[in-house]
Amino acid sequence: MTLDPATCYQALLARDARYDGVFFTCVKTTGIYCRPICPARPPKAENCVFVPTAAAAQEAGFRPCLRCCPESSPDFGAWRGASATVTRAMALMEGGVFDADGVEAFAERLGIGERQLRRLFQSHIGASPVAVAQTRRVLLAKQLIRQTNLSMIEVALASGFGSVRRFNETFQKLYQHPPGELRRNSRAGRTSAPGITLLLPYRPPYDWEGVLSFLRTRAIPGLEVVSGQTYARIIELDGAAGSIEMTDVPEESALRATVRFPSLKALPKIIARIRRTFDLGADPGAIGAALSRDPLLAPLVSARPGLRVPGAWDGLEIAIRAVLGQQITVRAATNLAGKLVLSLGRHVTDQIRFAGLTHSFPAACHITYDAVARIGLPRPRAAAIAGLAAAAHADPSLFEARDGLDNAIVRLRKLPGIGEWTAQYIAMRVLRESDAFLAADVALQRILATDGKRPGAGELLARAERWRPWRAYAVLHLWTAEKEAALSFN
Repeated sequence: MTLDPATCYQALLARDARYDGVFFTCVKTTGIYCRPICPARPPKAENCVFVPTAAAAQEAGFRPCLRCCPESSPDFGAWRGASATVTRAMALMEGGVFDADGVEAFAERLGIGERQLRRLFQSHIGASPVAVAQTRRVLLAKQLIRQTNLSMIEVALASGFGSVRRFNETFQKLYQHPPGELRRNSRAGRTSAPGITLLLPYRPPYDWEGVLSFLRTRAIPGLEVVSGQTYARIIELDGAAGSIEMTDVPEESALRATVRFPSLKALPKIIARIRRTFDLGADPGAIGAALSRDPLLAPLVSARPGLRVPGAWDGLEIAIRAVLGQQITVRAATNLAGKLVLSLGRHVTDQIRFAGLTHSFPAACHITYDAVARIGLPRPRAAAIAGLAAAAHADPSLFEARDGLDNAIVRLRKLPGIGEWTAQYIAMRVLRESDAFLAADVALQRILATDGKRPGAGELLARAERWRPWRAYAVLHLWTAEKEAALSFN
């Protein structure tokens, strides 16, 4: 990513929050790197080096500022749109794949050589894969020290360090004092409530009401609950179950996540999934500026400038939910999904503190044709869902981001029961493809009708060309506008 030093320095002097997460300032005289909004006295321009990521700063030998706290910066994702391979690599790294595989196996999983992987990371992120992984661990550990009462051993495990000794050595080297000293200086803001509670930053504005409304309409009974301003659900990873509870803290520009899970080592994966589910890496300014160029979307963007595209905790869950929703209402599909969960999901009692959460989503191996047919589905629909589950069981990486939107749609359409609409929906919510577009969506055709005539899929695709690469956000704006219009009419 190319950064203009003059622009970056002016943003630093203005403490412009729009650039928070877009770049970091490395100060040569102090050896510290900061966010653009750091409250410290601005350094002289000749002492500044601007880099796109925290990992690039740390690999260059700079240590994180203790005043502006780089771990609290919104995850802008400077690599997004620059390289499909790097985008997929970062998604896998967030899920803990790199820590489990190592550099060579990680590169093989991406279908490239180790040297090419290093070159791509250096070009787009400014740091090596190892440096990126270590930076993520260090910043998460610092956040846990500042915001929780976990012991140092627990912090080391939860942030992905292989040992307490390595954890202590890394902090001593990076911060020039032990992690315990950071805790002594960070008493404020920590909680002793059950579970682990963290603030996950986003770039404001954030349309929490819109996200809650979307999730509330589709909440699967027993698995998810939206109560007041809180979203809660049961989560499952590697055979263990727990729960998360999410609320908005607008004054902090962050979502508050309370995680209850039996394995501390799973925390990085859980945080990564939460970030994807709630679209915390979006840049609403860039998205809104692009979509507002269309007179149709401009007032919608103005009304909801912080709109997000809700993601998914689990790919198979969303795929099955989408197949259940074919040719029926959202409410009817939600009821069927609830029957599936209550019938085939595991009853969960441990780690649950939220009323209404009772079952995890069924494992792929338990979703058989006979089991699905018993909830009252037509045979073709039951067969499609059973086939989906079998495919996911055979290939655990089935719903991972791989090789771009077009190839993803082709791959998804080969699965049982997956047509163009469903493939695009999965790409939008699971693969986090910002340009996914549901041209065959009846609601979109109804919204964009002129003189009572609904446009066909081809006409919608032509109209949506001006919305690239944010067509998925255009879809959510139009869906939201139609829902609000219907509520006003009623």
